[in-house]
Amino acid sequence: MTIDKKLLAILVCPVCKGALDYRPDEQELVCNADRLAYPIRDDIPVMLQSEARQIVGGGD
Repeated sequence: MTIDKKLLAILVCPVCKGALDYRPDEQELVCNADRLAYPIRDDIPVMLQSEARQIVGGGD
């Protein structure tokens, strides 16, 4: 399953309004600035800070 490219072009991080990286293997949208990963469930990005996973460690 894949996310529509037009949708990806307009989505931003709800916390900082920064760009998001799409990670299809993990089904996540990642904000590198805030170190948050927003899940994609049933092809729908869940853009709620309370649902985001905190990214720990380096190397992203």
